[in-house]
Amino acid sequence: MDHTSIVEKIIKHKKQPNLRYRLKEDVETFTNLLFYTLFDIDTPVSENLMELQAQFNNLVDLACWESERPCKKVWANYVEKLPEILERLNLDAEATVNCDPASLSIEEVYMAYPGFYAIAIYRLAHELYKIGFPLVPRLMTEYAHRQTGVDINPGATIGNSFHIDHGTGVVIGETAIIKDHVKIYQGVTLGGLYVAKHLQKTKRHPTIEDNVTIYANATILGGETIIGANSVIGGNAWLTASVPPHSTVFHSPEIKIKTASNV
Repeated sequence: MDHTSIVEKIIKHKKQPNLRYRLKEDVETFTNLLFYTLFDIDTPVSENLMELQAQFNNLVDLACWESERPCKKVWANYVEKLPEILERLNLDAEATVNCDPASLSIEEVYMAYPGFYAIAIYRLAHELYKIGFPLVPRLMTEYAHRQTGVDINPGATIGNSFHIDHGTGVVIGETAIIKDHVKIYQGVTLGGLYVAKHLQKTKRHPTIEDNVTIYANATILGGETIIGANSVIGGNAWLTASVPPHSTVFHSPEIKIKTASNV
């Protein structure tokens, strides 16, 4: 097969007219600048908001494929939400520094905690998701996922003072609802009972009420599953049914120790 034939066949099978990987890279640049604008004390706010608007307009040009949808109006609505988002993220950082005895300062939380970073990008993406601009927030949270190992779908609903400890392997599904003062540890999954395309518009993921702690590698599944307030879910627990408030749920594996005397 000659060079021309190969090129023609490749072009023939490139079937997605809107698939531009530049969008992914530009979203990452936008996300970094947005994070620095909100948190870095040496990063100018006013000038950066102008630059962010220009970058966002570029994202609109790349990602808003339906001309009848008013994507150009999204930025004005979004930028008004940034002070409120920052206020909530400060509460998340305070929750982390108050929960984790290993934290030395709140500055350490902002700069070094993957759980906080994942929550920050989720909150910034979630507002865009609510406005109705879905692809960019999905790319934002996937960028955070690659950096932290924490996978939070931008459609999830998360209340105030949320803390993720360690973070690696955490998965929070699109329709999960997490209320205030919830703490979760590494490897926790808030997922669906099963996957089927016709469930797209239904609540597939659990609800976690106020003041719940979920320890490492616990799995909680199902849109009707509710973890009642003030409950503690132990490590490695597997739940597909609701738990009343003030419950303690734990997994009890059988552990056998072999020693030299009983070999």
